[in-house]
Amino acid sequence: MSEPEIVDVLVVGGGINGCGIARDLVGRGYSVALAEMNDFASGTSSWSTKLIHGGLRYLEHYEFRLVREALLEREVLWSMAPHIIRPLRFVLPHHKGLRPAWLLRLGLFVYDNLGGRKRLPGTKTLDLTTDPAGAPLKDIYTRGFEYSDCAVDDARLVVLNARDAADRGAAIHSRTEVVAVEDAGASWTVRLRTAEGERTMSARMIVNAAGPWVDHVLGAAFGRHEAHHVRLVQGSHIVVKGLFEHDRAYIFQNDDQRIIFAIPYEGAFTLIGTTDRDYEGDPHDVAITPEETRYLLESASGYFKRPVREEDIVWTFSGVRPLFDDGASKAQEATRDYVLKTEGGAGRAALLNVFGGKLTTYRKLAEAAVHKVGELIGEKGEPWTAGAPLPGGHMPVDVAAAYGETLAAEFPFLDPFHAARLARLYGNRAQEILRGRASRADLGRHFGADLYEAEVRYLIAFEWAMNAEDVLWRRTKLGLRLSEAEAAALDAFMSETVRAESLAAE
Repeated sequence: MSEPEIVDVLVVGGGINGCGIARDLVGRGYSVALAEMNDFASGTSSWSTKLIHGGLRYLEHYEFRLVREALLEREVLWSMAPHIIRPLRFVLPHHKGLRPAWLLRLGLFVYDNLGGRKRLPGTKTLDLTTDPAGAPLKDIYTRGFEYSDCAVDDARLVVLNARDAADRGAAIHSRTEVVAVEDAGASWTVRLRTAEGERTMSARMIVNAAGPWVDHVLGAAFGRHEAHHVRLVQGSHIVVKGLFEHDRAYIFQNDDQRIIFAIPYEGAFTLIGTTDRDYEGDPHDVAITPEETRYLLESASGYFKRPVREEDIVWTFSGVRPLFDDGASKAQEATRDYVLKTEGGAGRAALLNVFGGKLTTYRKLAEAAVHKVGELIGEKGEPWTAGAPLPGGHMPVDVAAAYGETLAAEFPFLDPFHAARLARLYGNRAQEILRGRASRADLGRHFGADLYEAEVRYLIAFEWAMNAEDVLWRRTKLGLRLSEAEAAALDAFMSETVRAESLAAE
């Protein structure tokens, strides 16, 4: 029997916060393990609106610190992961019955200047009667504003943080649940459950970054059943057939003071969201409601000339954001800022609970969390992640923007769309999938769309993918393009491949 694993820090949760914290910790010299009960980004981190943004609407709630931190992070993250993050221009039509134009201009002036914007272009005013962005909109919208934020592949941002943490020496465990924790004095004894059975490990400190399940971990593993720190706010999205052909996104105001986005998505679709409503129940069971669907359809149809109908929907996704419960009366007013709570230290087993957070500020949250770790079990290293590219991102942003063309030239059997997709997902690590391939046949079995065996095997070997859902809806979004039969065939292939590799490793 192998000896129990002993680490400085066990991170619980494989979303963006957990993986970002694990990466930062191991890069400073801590011994680190991470346990995720399902697949990476299978919770909140893949249910987002896919944006790296300052949060324009948070200015109305005076969240200036959060907005400034997020604005500063946009270009930091863009330079770290230019393959999965891209600049995106947002068109805000002026709705004469809602916020006045002067207030929008003031808010966008603050937005442009609060966060040290350097490469992203600033705000400009649009004449929607002549600008192509006005063509899909109703004729009543004649004036608008255009500003910058960024789009991101959220699930890939998570898995690339996990991959980099593993490359630096962290022990990364997916489908591993923390079922019990015992205080052993100077450390925690932790019982873990995996598909192969249960095992134990020891950690001087635990970072509970389980997102919507933070309170569940405290109750089920630590026995603190009175814990109630998280407010779950449901956000739902719909994906419809493409509503416009240009490459800009829209931000729409609604008469309830909320906003929604309409974003070009995966080449042929438009992503519309998100909603904001309190959620009670198990986060595993969250799903878009008829009321949310109707709200998004009606909100979008209030702006577009062609009404957006339920039959246009090709996919929906819904999740809960685990906000710190600050007692705000409305879901949209609850703080999006993160809160870190610590216990123990000074020779005793230590615990850090992470509440809230958002994709854009995950790296700063991780730095703050690692500072807390240092206070409790001893400082190691200096902040380092701002200048360290994520896997596949070792290239300037302008090179990344055209990297699909580079792949197509080097591997001429790839069609332009396939090359662009591989570049957008893997950056220069696409070379690991394509190296030694001289023809399409060399990519192996074809599963549908432009998904081939070579890519699937790479995802199994290097990105912890174990089934079709992992590949089609998190590592890629090819679930939008494969049929049910094709997805089932992929699932059978992956099950057999993972089983064979597991037996070979024994």
